[in-house]
Amino acid sequence: MVVVRIAVIGDVGGHVEQLRKALRELGCETEVPDGLVVVQVGDLVDRGPDSLGVLDVVAPLIGERWVQLAGNHEEQYLPGSEVFWPEPLPREGVETLREWWADGRMRVAAAVTAVGEEFLLTHAGLTLAAWQQLGEPDSAAAAAGLLNERPDLIRNRGAHGRDPETGPLWAESGAALHEPWMRYSGIVPFGQIHGHSSIVHFGDQRWTCDGRIRQRASVDWQRRHVRVRVGGRTFVGVDPRHGRAGAATWEPLVFDDTQTPMSVQVAV
Repeated sequence: MVVVRIAVIGDVGGHVEQLRKALRELGCETEVPDGLVVVQVGDLVDRGPDSLGVLDVVAPLIGERWVQLAGNHEEQYLPGSEVFWPEPLPREGVETLREWWADGRMRVAAAVTAVGEEFLLTHAGLTLAAWQQLGEPDSAAAAAGLLNERPDLIRNRGAHGRDPETGPLWAESGAALHEPWMRYSGIVPFGQIHGHSSIVHFGDQRWTCDGRIRQRASVDWQRRHVRVRVGGRTFVGVDPRHGRAGAATWEPLVFDDTQTPMSVQVAV
């Protein structure tokens, strides 16, 4: 498959109209066209007005050209997990997510090569401690493969989201994800793209991280993307922070460079 564009969609959070708008702009309202691969980083459901509608939109798109990752809001509905959201999904939504998980349509991680850099994609980001627990894989593809085999790690909530030991469905930007990697004296093996949280409040354009991270960060306030330089790599946050009302403006992260070879790998 020739990949011309890669689009990464951040947290949707039950906002079906926001999702439809993004799909219209990508040209994939009913199917993902040839040459485009979409990766959605989880948290399709909860908060917004129509989680079941979001699942209905995504269901026919999942396949070779739509990679669906799990977020913590999906993980809570899987067997063996505890539901934490006070307004849980109806039964049909829970059954849909469990089917996707059981047959492999929903994964934990994927790897992307674009703009000359290799990225690991997870919902919340792979912390330094979690990477070390995986055995320090030296590529995003290897890390994705290990994450897709490690339910014990992906369900690690730690003591709280800022805990550096937190797993890739729960880690918070800043204290858990960026700071330990910035202190790491070795080689940061790959870049990352994640949703779940941000080091800024987009609405009032306010920073929530310490000065060291801010010095290495840039923000696209309109598209709601945050880039942080970490050890020569790029960590990109794509959570638009829709909340209950939905973001006023946001866009998927799109790599569109026909001059640079691009690929997407969902390791098994």
